[in-house]
Amino acid sequence: MSDVMESRAVELTVSGKKRIFDIDDPKLPDWADKDEIESGDFPYKEKMDKGEYEKTIEALQIELVKMQFWMQDKGKRVMAVFEGRDAAGKGGSIFATRAYLNPRYARVVALPKPSDIERGQWYFQRYVEHFPTTGEFVMFDRSWYNRAGVEPVMGFCTPDQYEHFLKQVPRFEEMLVDDGIFLFKFWLNIGQEMQIKRFHDRRHDPLKVWKLSPMDIAALTKWDDYTEKRDRMLKETHTKDAPWTIIKANDKRRARINLIRHILLSLDYDGRDLKVIGDIDGKILGQGPNFLK
Repeated sequence: MSDVMESRAVELTVSGKKRIFDIDDPKLPDWADKDEIESGDFPYKEKMDKGEYEKTIEALQIELVKMQFWMQDKGKRVMAVFEGRDAAGKGGSIFATRAYLNPRYARVVALPKPSDIERGQWYFQRYVEHFPTTGEFVMFDRSWYNRAGVEPVMGFCTPDQYEHFLKQVPRFEEMLVDDGIFLFKFWLNIGQEMQIKRFHDRRHDPLKVWKLSPMDIAALTKWDDYTEKRDRMLKETHTKDAPWTIIKANDKRRARINLIRHILLSLDYDGRDLKVIGDIDGKILGQGPNFLK
C-alpha cells in the first residue's frame, strides 16, 4: 500500500490549534480520534445504535420502493444533488437511497473532469444530458456545484467563471423546477476532525484506499477556503424554488435516515405511510445556510 500514496505530513489549524498530521502514520492522532464525532458542532456524542439503524433504514427503503412505483405510474421526474466536502458520506447516502430501487429507473451520475470539448460548452451542458426522463430518479454524486467549491478553491476556474456561475444557477434551477422536475439539493456537513479520521481510515484500509486521492490531501490544508466557498454558495443559491437541505453527517446512520425521510415526506406518493417514515430529527437536518450557524 505504501506505493499508492506518497507520504506527506501537513500542518493544519484544527479547532484553533496548530496540528501536524501525517496520513501515512498508521496511528490516528489522539486529538482527531477523541474529537471526531462532536466536531463541527455535531449534536450527539455517539453514533446511532446499529440495530435501530438497520431496522429503520429497511422500513424507509420499502417506502422508497413504493415511491418509485408511483413515479413510474405518474411519470414523475426526481433529481437529487449530493454535495459536501470529501469524505462527507455522499456515496454511502446515495447507495442507501438507491439500494432496492429498480436500477433501470434509478441512476447515479458521477462525472469525471470535463473533456476539452466539454470545457468549450455551456457549463451546465454536460449535466443536462443526464437529467431524468419520465419515471426516473437521478442522483448526482457531485454536480454543477463543483464550480462553487472545488473549482475556485483549487484554481480550476477563473474568478469571472465563478461569479458567472453563482449568478446563473438560481435561474437555471428555477427552469428545472418550473418544468416539473422534483429537485433536491443536499449538503452533507462534517467536522474537520471527522474528515481527517475518514481520510485516515481510507488511507489504511486496502478496500477503501482507492477513494483517497492527492486532491484530498491538498484539500486538508484548504479547510477555511472550502468553508468560505460553502457559505457563499449556500447563501446565494438557496432559493424558494431550489432550497438547500443541510444534513449534519458526522454520524452516517443518522444522516442517511433523515435524508431519506426528507425525500419521502416531500413527495405525496400513493400509499405513503407517515407513521413508518417518522419525523425529521431537527438537530440533524435543516434548511438553508442559517442551519449551520
